[in-house]
Amino acid sequence: MILGAVLAGGKSSRFGCDKALAELDGRTLMARAVDGLSGFCDHVIVVGRDIAPAPAIPDWPRPDMGPLGGIAAALRYAQDKGYDTVLTCGVDSVALPPTLLSDLSPAPAYLETQPVIGHWESNNASVVSAILQSEGRHSMIAFAKAAEARAVKSEDAPANINTPADLAAMER
Repeated sequence: MILGAVLAGGKSSRFGCDKALAELDGRTLMARAVDGLSGFCDHVIVVGRDIAPAPAIPDWPRPDMGPLGGIAAALRYAQDKGYDTVLTCGVDSVALPPTLLSDLSPAPAYLETQPVIGHWESNNASVVSAILQSEGRHSMIAFAKAAEARAVKSEDAPANINTPADLAAMER
């Protein structure tokens, strides 16, 4: 079984307000990300939020750990609930390509240009947990390397929405 996990615990510092609740064509980015993953996964959760359009869980081990805190929470949840793999994306991942799951299979793999969009084995929970509890670098690439994940090039990678101008460009 595949669990989808929308990483929504970021501070949105470059965006200036809560990016997850920003709207694109009348729908929040968070709702769009949940809908986008639901086409590939058995179930979808939102990580790093209290209220969401899908079941929500907190980051692990605590908030403000960046995307790895969301991935750690999702992998631990998946392992506890019996999911084989987790497909992750950021809250601003709109227009996921229809070939995403096949491009990222078998797990572990991630989009080279957006490593938060990845397909991870649930048993990588211990790998990401160890990284977050270490003094080393807490980066997506450090986790990807430790998980022995493949970097996948994609012509159809979704746009990365970091600023209100990026969102406005998507609306055009």
